[in-house]
Amino acid sequence: MITYPHMRKGAKIGVTAPSSGVPIDLHHIVKEASARLEEKGYRLQYGETVWTQIKAKSASAEKRSEEFNQMMTDNQVDLIIPPWGGELLMETLEHLDFESIQSKWILGYSDVSMLLLTVTLQTGIATAHGTNLVDLRGEEYDATTAMWEQVLSTESGGEVIQYSSEMYQKEWDFENPSPHVFHLTETTEWKTTTGQRVEIEGRLLGGCVDVIHHLVGTPYGDVATFRRRFIEEEPVLWYFENCEMTTTDLKRALIQMKLAGWFEDCSGILFGRSAANTPVEGYTAEDVYQDLTEELGVPVIYDIDCGHVPPQLTLINGAYAKVESENGKGKVTQWFK
Repeated sequence: MITYPHMRKGAKIGVTAPSSGVPIDLHHIVKEASARLEEKGYRLQYGETVWTQIKAKSASAEKRSEEFNQMMTDNQVDLIIPPWGGELLMETLEHLDFESIQSKWILGYSDVSMLLLTVTLQTGIATAHGTNLVDLRGEEYDATTAMWEQVLSTESGGEVIQYSSEMYQKEWDFENPSPHVFHLTETTEWKTTTGQRVEIEGRLLGGCVDVIHHLVGTPYGDVATFRRRFIEEEPVLWYFENCEMTTTDLKRALIQMKLAGWFEDCSGILFGRSAANTPVEGYTAEDVYQDLTEELGVPVIYDIDCGHVPPQLTLINGAYAKVESENGKGKVTQWFK
């Protein structure tokens, strides 16, 4: 059985940086996010790692792990939202105390998705792939990002529905953030490899493919054992987003997952929009998706609201989901069962 945390009203948010911390010249955006969240009734508790950054990490692996472990066992902390992602979260995995982790939400994406997936695979506790803390600093939330609160407040046994965004952001303009931080200028269009309506059901698992494929072959990437222990071998509906990979990098990572058995009883695959996916000798992202459809015999939906091209849905690792895509629009229903 999957264990679903629940975010109560006025929750205390623990902010720790298991990957990258925030350099001094950007401390103001964390403080802006804090102010906005406090206005909404949340309380915040900061770890020391949030405020430091040196050599591609917030602190040593031991200090990052110790701070995370402490917040996960602190009865006063209701959920954890890191400031953002980074590069070297993987260093912390061997120091995490999975036996003592309490049922509380962890919300984030990018490098943090490695932590999310690992926690769910190791413990059966659901985790939330969605916005990071600094993207909550706007005067308001766009409709897609705003769903993080409703999703995390859903009771165990309940369901929550999200829809594809109307518009997405093509380019960052850090100097001139909009009232909801993002500049949503492009029309969102979810696509399928068949060009037809697609409906897929299964247990959601996934994250940033750049990092989570490195879990293959480690004790932290044992998908088969997770399926036996926690979801009665139900099919998995994978979601991925590509931060920096070329198309051939992406394909190699997906082949690695396939050879490791991650796609056994896979019901389908979702891919987020990407500013990467650089073609290699004419081999495009669409070619990768088409190859997957043919090789695995499963439907693929791509350019969904997930990852580094905002806004993004809040997708719950471990939740049972039905994802529908037709005529460029999408709908995601998640059941906390």
